[in-house]
Formats: sequence, C-alpha cells, structure tokens
Amino acid sequence: MMEINPIKNEKDYDRALEDVAALMDAKKDTPAGDRLDVLVTLVEAYEQKRWRIDPPDPIDAIAFRMEQRGLTRRDLEKVLGSRSRVSEILNRRRPLTLEMMRRLHAKWGIPAESLLQATTRKSRSKRRRSKAA
Repeated sequence: MMEINPIKNEKDYDRALEDVAALMDAKKDTPAGDRLDVLVTLVEAYEQKRWRIDPPDPIDAIAFRMEQRGLTRRDLEKVLGSRSRVSEILNRRRPLTLEMMRRLHAKWGIPAESLLQATTRKSRSKRRRSKAA
C-alpha cells in the first residue's frame, strides 16, 4: 500500500477521495480498513478547514425551524413566554436567555451550537428594506 500524506491542496484532496472510493469495501481491522479510517479522517479535516459552514444566527435558526415544521409565533410563545417577549426576540431587541436556549433545544431540537451564537443585529435600513419588499 502507498503511504498516506497530508492533504494540503485540491490535488491532494482529489487523490485522497479516489483512494477512499477504492477502499469503500475494506473490512474493519484490516490494513485496508485502517487506511480507509485514516484517509476519511484526513478528508474530513480538510473539508472542515476549507469549507467550514458556521452555524446560523439564533433568530435565523428559530425562524428556519418554525418554517420547517409549520410552527407559528403562538407555538413559540408556548416555549419562550409572552407574545411581547417573542416579538422582542424575533425582532432582535432581546437576547435569548440560557433557559430559553435550553427549552428551544429540548422542545424543538434546534442545535445548541446555533442557539449559542451571538445574535446579529440588522440595521434599521436593512429591516425597513426587507419590510418594504
């Protein structure tokens, strides 16, 4: 078997993907299976470094989950509290508390990593433009 080298560029990445494809049927705890494990780890590390996708803003994550599951503001009120509190949170005037994050994670399955991100504040001009559209 050939030696395993670090993935430093696209050419190395493509070569590693070819090797992974060739080893897909390798049995566990064999030299080929071990090689596959190492190559997959290298490929995943390269992809994470090269094409990292940051988690969404917490409010965007909540809005996405609501849209995804057909949930309403009233459903969100059941998780976070009053209508005014939900309005303040969705309009980015009030941050999520740790307890709110815990409830959203437990009840709606929103990844904690997304809820822990800093909420981005949209400028007033952007909010006005988006409302006018």
